[in-house]
Amino acid sequence: MIVSIESEKILEMFRGGAKNLQLNKEYIDSLNVFPVPDGDTGANMMLTLNTTLKQMEASDASNIVSLCNGLSVGALKGARGNSGVILSQIFRGMAQVLAEIDIINTKTFARALKKGAEVAYAGVQVPKEGTILTVIRMTADYAMRVSIRNKDFIAFFKLILKQGQKVLDDTPNMLPVLKKAGVVDAGGAGLLVILEGMYNVLAGIEMKEVETPPVQLNIEEDDLDDIHDFENIKFAYCTEFFIVNAPPKTTLSDIDKFRDKLMELGDCVLVIGGLDMIKVHVHTNNPDKVLSLALKIGELHNLKIDNMLEQFREMFKNKEAAKIAKPVGMVAICNGEGLKTIFKELNVDVVIEGGQTMNPSVEDIVGAIEKVNAEVVYILPNNKNIIMAAEQAKGLVESCEVVVIPTKDVPRGVVAAMNFNPENSIEENVETMKQAISVTRSGQVTHAVRDIEMDGYNLHDGDIIGIYGNIVAKGKSVAKVTKELVAKLMGEDNYSITLYYGASTKAEEAEALQADLQEKYPFVDVILYNGGQQHYYYYVAVE
Repeated sequence: MIVSIESEKILEMFRGGAKNLQLNKEYIDSLNVFPVPDGDTGANMMLTLNTTLKQMEASDASNIVSLCNGLSVGALKGARGNSGVILSQIFRGMAQVLAEIDIINTKTFARALKKGAEVAYAGVQVPKEGTILTVIRMTADYAMRVSIRNKDFIAFFKLILKQGQKVLDDTPNMLPVLKKAGVVDAGGAGLLVILEGMYNVLAGIEMKEVETPPVQLNIEEDDLDDIHDFENIKFAYCTEFFIVNAPPKTTLSDIDKFRDKLMELGDCVLVIGGLDMIKVHVHTNNPDKVLSLALKIGELHNLKIDNMLEQFREMFKNKEAAKIAKPVGMVAICNGEGLKTIFKELNVDVVIEGGQTMNPSVEDIVGAIEKVNAEVVYILPNNKNIIMAAEQAKGLVESCEVVVIPTKDVPRGVVAAMNFNPENSIEENVETMKQAISVTRSGQVTHAVRDIEMDGYNLHDGDIIGIYGNIVAKGKSVAKVTKELVAKLMGEDNYSITLYYGASTKAEEAEALQADLQEKYPFVDVILYNGGQQHYYYYVAVE
């Protein structure tokens, strides 16, 4: 039985709330009716809680007053989005009560929830029921009643969580927009996830994702007018900022007047805090006027303005594009803007940044595969050290068939992409691409990074080296070493030499080398591309 908790335990409980919210952030986001700036509820609540927790951890956790000051200040600083701002007000209200006593019992915690609800309601100019506000108010009222006969925090939390879930389940009956979308309120769900995380800390329960699966909304574009007329939305710009360093003559009455003027310029108005720091949130068509009014009170800090209409249109464009998976797609890994462009021109869907000195993780590759949204995805690792990670990623993807083409370097990756045919079967493509790789000789020109004896060469830091499997050339001149490398790569029946010059190679130097090679090999096409890769002066391919 836990009949009282001290300040250190309060900090642990908020850590638990943050951990549980992090685990379930995507689920909370899935409840959003519209993923506009104010609609990324899970993300906004997570950012709010993270800043709150950071401020709490910077305080003296053994002192309840210091901890609650961190809770209050951190909540105000971190507040983001409607739900985040309301959550911050709940925390600030709770801090006022918790700071009053060192040893906290269920009655004190219930009063803290009650005060949190009151402060949250006071911060919203036009409170709307069926939201996080309703969930905190009704849960807090219930907590006040059951705390009288439940001194054990474990039993107390079980009861208030059950009541909170009951209220949350009823939110669609309070807001038609929720019922239309078939979801409960996202902010209210986020609040319960945080409270559940606090309970898990007290009860010693491992955090886990909620059992309720992510909601798949079935809202058609034609239905939007029935829910929220976003195409003709009244106020388009979500505007958030802080007002700090108010002049000494500024009064609370000035803040109230400022809030009233914002009501004339928009909706979803939130003006919270005190004379030392004021958090402002408003949806408006005239952010310039809002900022002008704010400057009369103090200085602006952390200004953020989002165009909700733009994000709404982008959401539908992405939604339509994501509906149908195309038959085949490709992922390539490389370093350098020029190489990325080349792969894109060869119909590679996603290019991952990476290479010899920066291998992407298995998770990065899995994410790229899923982003392609195709039934079959071919991967071009383009580095021998990445092939294994690509194979591991293949084993983790269930949404499509993954085919790894074992390209050991970028030039052979380009050749493989050039020989890819989306009309061919997997077997035909694998055979054709591997055949093209097998007849391509490729090498690189780079520099030694330390003194060492290797492959029969006595190397010193900074020496230019040509690599074709092993080191085959060494010198002080990039052009000379590259020519020696090409000579090693050339055979009797080759018809092309392709040079990809790197970020540290000047275009005029590359063009001069191209001309020299063309003169030396008049019956071979010498092709030059700006690869932009780091660390390598040239990638060379001979076919």
